[in-house]
Amino acid sequence: MSKRILSVGIDANEANLLSNRVGSNQAVFGLLKGLYKINSPCKFNVYLSAPPVADMPEERKNWKYRVIPPPKLWTQWRLPLDLYLNKEKSDVFLSPSHYIPRYSPAPVVVIIADLGYLKFPQYYKRKDYLQLKNWTEYSIKKATHIIAVSQTTKNDLIEFYKISPDRVSVVYHGYDKDVYHQINNKPETDRILKKYGIDSPFILFLGSLRPTKNVERLIEAFNILKDKNIKLVLAGKKGWMYESIFEKVGKLGLEKRVIFTDYVLGEDLPFLLSSAKVFALPSLYEGFGIPVIEAMACGIPTIVSNAGSLPEISGGASVIVDPLDIENISDGLEIAIKKSGLYIKLGFERVKDFNWQKSAKNVVDILEMKTFSLRSFV
Repeated sequence: MSKRILSVGIDANEANLLSNRVGSNQAVFGLLKGLYKINSPCKFNVYLSAPPVADMPEERKNWKYRVIPPPKLWTQWRLPLDLYLNKEKSDVFLSPSHYIPRYSPAPVVVIIADLGYLKFPQYYKRKDYLQLKNWTEYSIKKATHIIAVSQTTKNDLIEFYKISPDRVSVVYHGYDKDVYHQINNKPETDRILKKYGIDSPFILFLGSLRPTKNVERLIEAFNILKDKNIKLVLAGKKGWMYESIFEKVGKLGLEKRVIFTDYVLGEDLPFLLSSAKVFALPSLYEGFGIPVIEAMACGIPTIVSNAGSLPEISGGASVIVDPLDIENISDGLEIAIKKSGLYIKLGFERVKDFNWQKSAKNVVDILEMKTFSLRSFV
């Protein structure tokens, strides 16, 4: 007798955005595209609270969308209600962004990316902190299995939640190699740099403006660089508790050398990355750090902090600095500029380890092997 086709439910709301797709939105979107592209016999039931946006994968025989509004408290009541009442049941449910359905008739696998809120609660709004803490704790306790996006995140899960290592698998994020690669189109590059008011040469930071990104110390480190012709581009939308970043620029008199772009369109990012002298991400904590991989793929040297997963993900291909030491960050920027050829070469080798289709296959293997016995489907 042939095996039954595995039916996988997925909460895809994090990816269902046309604009401002950053961080977890970008990661879930990448995983969805990876799942769509792999040669898998699984049937994917993709759950959304609103109709899929234009660039979401198109429906096909084994990829169907189920749109169930309204979005308010969606994982708490609307999704669970449908999982129980809908005649087409999923064999396993995947929650790729921390929050699982409050109740589910099928085993649930959750992906946990970042526990920075537990390490730095002072840098989060109280309401956001409590939601992250309480809902993630519930998800971790109730999930059949947990996927961490790095070994660092797995270690943090074990430390903070006292769970068995056997309950956690590690699957790295990927990157889109069709988008992130070296670009040598000077006219288009010049047009995009002009669009964001950027003059070369420049150091690039990419991420939302919030305390754990350590942007203020990056600004101070930039200020003591010997080369006063280079600029610092802070590319990313305002997150929270960001006011002091702008104050720091004003206090140091760097208004003409520090450029704030706000949110950068996804199609423009490879041009910025390919044009930068250095990519800098001296965060206080990262669960993964996809922009580091994207920067390596675009052929620029990278500098990252020795905190969170960043040393693990960079794999020796980045300049590593102490995020609390301003002079050390500045020295790291100098090294990355002077030894750019070395770090570009190392980066190209490192990115070979990251691929969304590889990530997707690993996730499917876990759904098949870790949550239940396939013998029940024979």
